[in-house]
Amino acid sequence: MAENARHHEPRYGNRPTMKDVAARAGVGLKTVSRVVNGEAGVTPDTERRVQEAIEALGFRRNDSARVLRKGRTASIGLVLEDLADPFYGPLSRAVEEAAREHGALLINGSSAEDADREQELVLAFCARRVDGLIVIPAGSDHRYLEPEIKAGVATVFVDRPAGRIDADVVLSDSFGGARAGVAHLIAHGHRRIGFIGDQPRIHTATERLRGYHAAMADAGLTVDDSWVSLGSTSPERVRAAAESMLAGPEPVTALFAGNNRVTVTAVRVLAGRERPVALVGFDDIELADLLGITVISQDAAALGRTAAELLFRRLDGADETPARVELPTALIERGSGEIPPPTDA
Repeated sequence: MAENARHHEPRYGNRPTMKDVAARAGVGLKTVSRVVNGEAGVTPDTERRVQEAIEALGFRRNDSARVLRKGRTASIGLVLEDLADPFYGPLSRAVEEAAREHGALLINGSSAEDADREQELVLAFCARRVDGLIVIPAGSDHRYLEPEIKAGVATVFVDRPAGRIDADVVLSDSFGGARAGVAHLIAHGHRRIGFIGDQPRIHTATERLRGYHAAMADAGLTVDDSWVSLGSTSPERVRAAAESMLAGPEPVTALFAGNNRVTVTAVRVLAGRERPVALVGFDDIELADLLGITVISQDAAALGRTAAELLFRRLDGADETPARVELPTALIERGSGEIPPPTDA
């Protein structure tokens, strides 16, 4: 019977308490508290007994009470668009490194580009009393965050600005980067250039499209409606858009891909074609150097680091008007963007 009872004892949830440590070490609760919190007033022999009891029991300090006393949790929340997107890896690591330097824990989650899920995640983090938030927004209305910001939750947006509220934001120069990439294609002789981008409701997609139009206008080139396609970045949608632009008697001779996922599909489409087609992609992609893909590179790590520095500055008491920081992009020539148009184009 005793053996059966032991078999059904719960495996989880029975964490040792300071009371257990005190009983094992033969000291009072106040003594254990002093040792755990590194306070003075405990003899070396007593401290040794308490530390041995802590190690034997596997005791871990519960910081909840300290949180209530101090009003700070030493934690920040990071809401990304998609944890699987390689672009967010360096960004997330940079935020995590900054958090560690400030003695804070990073909690992250993915909105999957869904505005409702973004709001759900953000408010869940706030309910867990995070001190600050770094958000890559999926939605276009962030008024739901106003009570949290007024309550002291520092908030910085990254990659895209907040919607309908004034808040700190750190961006890459999407407009300037796209303008430079398209101008590069024009400089190599292209006049019919296709643009394939993300959903039109996304800030970066519209800014990159704006850069495309600016470069074409700078060169005195008229854009045919069939050369522009915004929408889902699914391989099926991008492939269909690229193949449509590359068909007909006057196909485009070059493509500008609006982000890394579009670039990957574009590379696959172009790999099977006999006639060479120039390509410039916004965002670097894995193996782009080996594949010879010309890109407009943005520094994801710098985005994360800058956002985190701004966040911790706010947490340290900086009271300034909301900042808008825009980081530069860089054109990296690797071959695909330097292919000239066919002689008969």
